[in-house]
Amino acid sequence: MTPYSDSHSSRGSVFLIGAGPGDIELLTLKAFRLIQAADAVVHDYLVSQEIMTLARPGAELIFVGKKGGGFCCPQRDIDGVLIRLAREGKSVVRLKGGDPFIFGRGGEEAEALAAAGIRFEIVPGVTSALAAAAYAGIPLTHRAHSSAVVFLTGHEDPNKPDTAIHWEDYGRIEATLCIYMGMKNLETITRRLQDGGLSAETPAAVIQSATTAEHRQFVTTLGRIALESEHAGFGAPAIVVIGEVAGLAVKLGWFAARAEALPA
Repeated sequence: MTPYSDSHSSRGSVFLIGAGPGDIELLTLKAFRLIQAADAVVHDYLVSQEIMTLARPGAELIFVGKKGGGFCCPQRDIDGVLIRLAREGKSVVRLKGGDPFIFGRGGEEAEALAAAGIRFEIVPGVTSALAAAAYAGIPLTHRAHSSAVVFLTGHEDPNKPDTAIHWEDYGRIEATLCIYMGMKNLETITRRLQDGGLSAETPAAVIQSATTAEHRQFVTTLGRIALESEHAGFGAPAIVVIGEVAGLAVKLGWFAARAEALPA
């Protein structure tokens, strides 16, 4: 655990844990052990029900996530729940899909816990972009195609004047782009990448519900991905991968191929 002073406000503690992309077998052993031992599990929507069954009988289960983009719980309220539970002397697991420090607001929650004098620990998880690419058969780096990877969020409005992401710049850096939460704004994002110089013929892939029984994927080009993914009914949760390596999913897409080979 991480001490912040010689005297803590309680004997409780919080574990900020990445639950991975959905497949229970991608949990770390440490996450598995801590979930089973927790007095309370504060969890997001993307944490699978199978993983939630690991919580011990009698553990307090508190949902603080979002479903279908719907608003659920302000961040300050989530912080307050974690602090309250820890001050009650409980061992608290804060369970997040993917990794808590990759677009998971884990940093914000850790700051709140540190400010409150609460002991906490970070338990990394397999982040969604890594898992989605691996299961789709996309090597995010490849000596012949890409020597850099960038993780980006498409959740903000890319047309707002103070947007933090200058998409045109990323159209020029010759890296694999992994876009989280990008389906809603995909048409604008891909247009701006092309405005920055990225060819419309650059391979691009969408992987939805990666590693789960609902896993879906398809490969097309940057210029067509927004329209084609909409027509195919793809939506959140999904990862978009853009770059030459995305084209390798056509021959390396082992997980989808295995699912298609299974008897109905």
